[in-house]
Amino acid sequence: MNMHTEQAAISQYLETYFSQFEPELIRKLAENSILRDFEGDEQLMRPGQYFKSTMLIVEGGVKLYREGQDGNEFFIYQLGPGDACALSMICATKKEQSQISARAVEPTRAILIPIALMDELMTSYKSWYYFVLETYRSRFEELLQVVDGIAFRSMDERLEFYLKNQQKLLHNDEIPITHQQIASDLNSSREVISRLLKKMEQRGMVRLGRNTIKVLRNFP
Repeated sequence: MNMHTEQAAISQYLETYFSQFEPELIRKLAENSILRDFEGDEQLMRPGQYFKSTMLIVEGGVKLYREGQDGNEFFIYQLGPGDACALSMICATKKEQSQISARAVEPTRAILIPIALMDELMTSYKSWYYFVLETYRSRFEELLQVVDGIAFRSMDERLEFYLKNQQKLLHNDEIPITHQQIASDLNSSREVISRLLKKMEQRGMVRLGRNTIKVLRNFP
């Protein structure tokens, strides 16, 4: 993809998924950013990494995890098209190391914005300023939901909430995921998740397939 074609593609993505940006900001980002493709299950960031850019997701999906000292991962939240990684924004701006890891859950495309632009974008473009604030707010609310799920919800409630979020992120009732992947994200066992999913299937809430779960009715 040559430079002119890439700039045109970035502009199209921004107009589609970030329509709140003013035309001048879209032009600025298109001229100074790059597109990056990631394979499914490819790692985008690792603990201890310094960021040279922040990213806007325009295709696919990315899951963020917190790693424990024993090497286990705890699922935090997921990003889809139209989302930005608030943690990469914070770490890039403050030139701090990442405390989390991130992996593409499917083939994913992102717009990478160099950190050298961050100060200028915040001071010169109101739509970017408000976008960053809204991104921080949204990710903070998602973190609170994770904490609430751990502290106050039973596993079956957490599973329903998880599937509801997946359905919303994918804009699809059919979720391509394994029982083991769900168990890892919810810090549970595959046996527990499989048992709960079977109960949900018996209640007419989902239909279980090979590495897929089809949502049959909306969750509360």
